[in-house]
Amino acid sequence: MYALVDCNNFYASCERVFNPSLRNQPIAILSNNDGCVISRSDEAKVIGLPMGAPIFKWENFCKEKNIQVFSSNYPLYGDMSNRVMKILEQFTPDVEVYSIDEAFLEFKGFENYNFDDYGKQIRQRILKWTGIPTSVGIAPTKALSKVANKIARKFPEQTKGVYIIDSEDKRIKALKWIKIEDVWGIGRRLSKRLKLENCVSALDFVKLPDNWVLKNFSITEWKLKKDLEGIPTLKLDEIKNKHAIATTRSFEYTFSDIDNIKERVSTFATSCAEKLRKQQSSCHMMIVILSSDSHEKDLEQHKASTVVSLPYPTNSSLTISKCAVKAVTSIFKSGIKYKRAGVIVTGIVPTNNHQLDLFQYENPKHQPLMRAIDSMNMKYKDYKIKLGNQDLKRTWKMRQERLSPRYTTDINNIITVKCK
Repeated sequence: MYALVDCNNFYASCERVFNPSLRNQPIAILSNNDGCVISRSDEAKVIGLPMGAPIFKWENFCKEKNIQVFSSNYPLYGDMSNRVMKILEQFTPDVEVYSIDEAFLEFKGFENYNFDDYGKQIRQRILKWTGIPTSVGIAPTKALSKVANKIARKFPEQTKGVYIIDSEDKRIKALKWIKIEDVWGIGRRLSKRLKLENCVSALDFVKLPDNWVLKNFSITEWKLKKDLEGIPTLKLDEIKNKHAIATTRSFEYTFSDIDNIKERVSTFATSCAEKLRKQQSSCHMMIVILSSDSHEKDLEQHKASTVVSLPYPTNSSLTISKCAVKAVTSIFKSGIKYKRAGVIVTGIVPTNNHQLDLFQYENPKHQPLMRAIDSMNMKYKDYKIKLGNQDLKRTWKMRQERLSPRYTTDINNIITVKCK
């Protein structure tokens, strides 16, 4: 059996854990630079606040409806997510973290378990230990556990947050209920194509002949179909090293001077290098991107990118940052107001197994230096050690005017309890 555990309104729930006055209140969470709505509580959805709404257009609406608006507090959300995932590992060793707020669990050797009770134990422990409400869907396959989770989330009073598809009648009823566009793995384009074949529900999709699905779609859709039939085809994903690592961000403000842009690109490059070291990889190619604000139609626009081939694979922040700064300088155009930049490292190989160059090689002092920096930053957090061309006060320069405290990751923001 498989389970999908999904945190309800995760970002909003994280805010409510440390600010109980927000319970039952409409909440909206904004994207980077306080741009648009990326998460809404159920109360905000009912009021009519749409996903992706630009906050500058919906500011008055939020004030009229008393919607509490927050900047994205990623340190808080990431820490709370990690706590939830650690709790899930207590129930089974086979856990696939699918996103920041949901995970698949596989139950091997649990044939004699009462999964309704087990699902309720999962919910109760997460709620008690973190304060985060969850929904649990349990079924014989991953795809069906997704469907079961949607039912548990949609009908909380009847299901108590836990729904199990453990019979053929329940499977047929669930597939008949869920719309084709709401099926996990069915995107907007694919749902349109399926509707042309009179596939309105997931059950209609399952009834399609296997040969027709393979001929008109791909093996991925065929596997999804078999999973929905109750035949386990989609397995838990193994943790794999990434083939490319990207760090791209919008600036807090538009920059027209090269110094500010070089500082941002250096920070992005350093972040990529740290991610490389974390998965024990190195790169021998880099892409640097720079673009102006496309929303400012009256201003001159410029968007450029350049590819840098490194002479040897590296994960040194010093080397990658130096090459990235040099690359962005080459594509910078004077007089343009730039809004976004990015660094992508690719051509990734294992650090301990790659082709060496006879005539060019990295300074051997870089690796012990990087290990020392990583160790210090992990111990003291907040990236205390940075390169000299980085801003020493902030990692990401984002507009976060509605940011809540980092209750769990900053000792200065720890919650204060007053006892009388």
